Amino acid sequence: MSGHSKWSTIKRKKAVVDAKRGKSFTKLIKEISVAARVGGGDPGANPRLRTLVDKAKAINMPIENTMRAIKKGTGELPGVNYEAHTYEGYGPNGIAVIVDALSDNKNRTVAELRHVFTAKGGSLGETNSVNWMFERMGVIHTSNATMTEDSLLEKLFDYEINDIKLEDGTFAIACSVKSLDQVKQAVQQLGLKIEDAEIEWVAKNTTELDDAQAEKALEFLSELEDLEDVQNVYTNLA
Repeated sequence: MSGHSKWSTIKRKKAVVDAKRGKSFTKLIKEISVAARVGGGDPGANPRLRTLVDKAKAINMPIENTMRAIKKGTGELPGVNYEAHTYEGYGPNGIAVIVDALSDNKNRTVAELRHVFTAKGGSLGETNSVNWMFERMGVIHTSNATMTEDSLLEKLFDYEINDIKLEDGTFAIACSVKSLDQVKQAVQQLGLKIEDAEIEWVAKNTTELDDAQAEKALEFLSELEDLEDVQNVYTNLA
């Protein structure tokens, strides 16, 4: 599951550093704006927006930034119109990669992605070239874990839980997309702190690489995620 992959672990640590630098604000503002445009500006009636507002609070993004992003999304303030795009391809040593992007210039985004893929020995593919290796799931990461995987699974038995993993005191809970918000609320009621709760592309099977190959692959994935238009990068690297 995504919660146990090297990339997932590095990505979450990287997010903490980026948040401290304010680097993650720009990407989150884009997501909030798009979520408000698609589902409305009321977090109470827009689960996706509610999740993003919670995420903004968690990384201490100023509330005025959040409100401005919502108003740009609903048209109350002028703003750039970002469109969501998903790209697929193969990275170094054949790892499968899916990239979620938000962009106001698709040609620029594609050019930047193709440059990184090519420079690192990969190739940007066509739509559906790798997504059959993945499935969409809700994934929740919690800290302050004080129970076992089995005991948490028992408490969440009434929900559509696909998998629960515990590593270094952090739970990674995979559930159906439609039940993500319900599971998140149930987890919070159990007293566990939510680190993040997202809809992700989760690999059905993972690929193992040796240490040298894995290092190059992780450098490639990190470089992809650092691109301005890229929101999330998913892979089947174990």
